Amino acid sequence: MSASKTKPIRWGMVGGGRGSQIGYIHHSAALRDSTFELVAGAFDIDPERGRAFGVDLGLDEARSYPEYAAMFAAEAERPDGIEAVSVATPNNTHFAICKAALEHGLHVVCEKPLCFTVSEAQELKALSQARHKIVGVTYGYAGHQMIEQARAMVKNGDLGEIRIVNLQFAHGFHSAPVEDQNPSTRWRVDPTTAGPSYVLGDVGTHPLYISEVILPHLTIKRLMCARQSFVKSRAPLEDNAVTLMEYDNGAIATVWSSAVNAGSMHGQKVRIVGEKASIEWWDERPNQLSYEVQGEPARILERGMGYLYPEARIDDRIGGGHPEGLFEAWANLYRRFGFAINKEHGLAPDGIEGLAFPGIDAGLEGVRWVENCVRSADAGGVWVDYL
Repeated sequence: MSASKTKPIRWGMVGGGRGSQIGYIHHSAALRDSTFELVAGAFDIDPERGRAFGVDLGLDEARSYPEYAAMFAAEAERPDGIEAVSVATPNNTHFAICKAALEHGLHVVCEKPLCFTVSEAQELKALSQARHKIVGVTYGYAGHQMIEQARAMVKNGDLGEIRIVNLQFAHGFHSAPVEDQNPSTRWRVDPTTAGPSYVLGDVGTHPLYISEVILPHLTIKRLMCARQSFVKSRAPLEDNAVTLMEYDNGAIATVWSSAVNAGSMHGQKVRIVGEKASIEWWDERPNQLSYEVQGEPARILERGMGYLYPEARIDDRIGGGHPEGLFEAWANLYRRFGFAINKEHGLAPDGIEGLAFPGIDAGLEGVRWVENCVRSADAGGVWVDYL
């Protein structure tokens, strides 16, 4: 993997301050390859706590802002102002912050969900296109190299025609009402801050996006969803859901989204079944991909090995046998975000053209999927055309 040859992108953050569940991995991933340089932030709903956090990170105190609107306005007046911003705040703030960032001429990297409705997502897409700005969404697991291997195997016909897709992200950490003691979970089960779903949007969209990367030629035709609130206080939001989908080529898929799979650590798995062979990826063993050809012994493909397709080796940071993890996967995505931003600015590519990254369309499709799942579930778990 080669280092970036372009000047670091001046970067700011909204949210992700002290105590944030996800802020540190944003900081680490963006700065890992010198693709971005953190120069400003509005890190916290508490202005003083956010200011202190920014100073601890080494920022100029004047550029550690009390809230995002002040940051966008002030930075727009500076010749060295931010060029991009990451949004790591509760779900209900994403649309307004992303819209304001785009209106100020900034590229955006946003936590999922991008927003609450398809109409909002379409508005952000139109605005990003009009302003020629990149919008990235942090489906961080897609930065693992074996996802690119799976994509290449499908593209090259190693599996044959795709018949069945089994997706799940089913952990057990919220099998009890942990939100009673945990603020970072509490907002996720509150419709005013989380939006129309809990686990469908919070975990289910992760393997969904990975499937879109691996199977870009398949389009969802219709789906059926049932959702439950096993911890009753979470209603009307679900902590478990099962979705059945049909694709336009006749293939079928299941998606199990859950936070109440007691005993499971993460339980995120993607299994693709073709007419000749199957592959399976598990995020707890991200450096491996199971490859099972009918009538032959099962094989385990390992990250970093020469027998993999070239696309699966571009982001390698160390040789095979040495484990790479989620921080590396996120760094790979931030590097791809940076490549897309630099390409938009007309700067020279740095050798990763063609690798998938979750852009505005990925964010839009995640919102569309949740909206359709909720529509089906709330109608009694009926089949609905995918709109």
